[in-house]
Amino acid sequence: MSPTPDAPESAAGRERGHGIVARLFHWVTAMLVLGTIPVGIAMVSEGFEGIGDALYIVHKNVGVIVMAILVLRLLWKLATPAPPALPESVPPLQRRLAESTHLFLYVLLGIMTATGYLRVVSGDFPIELLDALGVPPLLSGRPDLSRTLSVIHKFTAYVLVATLAVHTAAAAHHALILRDGVFSRMWPPWRRDAGTGTP
Repeated sequence: MSPTPDAPESAAGRERGHGIVARLFHWVTAMLVLGTIPVGIAMVSEGFEGIGDALYIVHKNVGVIVMAILVLRLLWKLATPAPPALPESVPPLQRRLAESTHLFLYVLLGIMTATGYLRVVSGDFPIELLDALGVPPLLSGRPDLSRTLSVIHKFTAYVLVATLAVHTAAAAHHALILRDGVFSRMWPPWRRDAGTGTP
């Protein structure tokens, strides 16, 4: 039996969090982003010339997948009830910082995927996955715009890596040191928590 809203916070109450769909969206996105970052670094670094083209293909096509997942994730977020609030053990300032960080990550991922896509198509380069699906490019023949978007894409990548490092450190702090149930709100992906109101 789930604790009532007025009951003191228990371990079960602290662990209630996101539904399984939101958790899967989170971890699939995390794996794809964490996988494509080193690919992006390698493809512009010395020593990888022999596989440079293959790395570019992987990077830009995974980017399209991340963009699609991001859109689906936002639609799911808008269509489902919000998860329970963070436990009272989390100070108000940390709650606001957590909310701001999550929002900032959405914005950064949006900028990263949009500039990556537009940088490629405006420079008249193919995106094999979209070409196979018959999706036409939004624009083409703009090498000047492509160069500008490339700079924005790279700068945003640095900010994204720094923000992910802070996010990961905070999650590890809650999971390994505080053990306050915050980390279990999103892990593991298949866990169904009672009382969330969402599957």
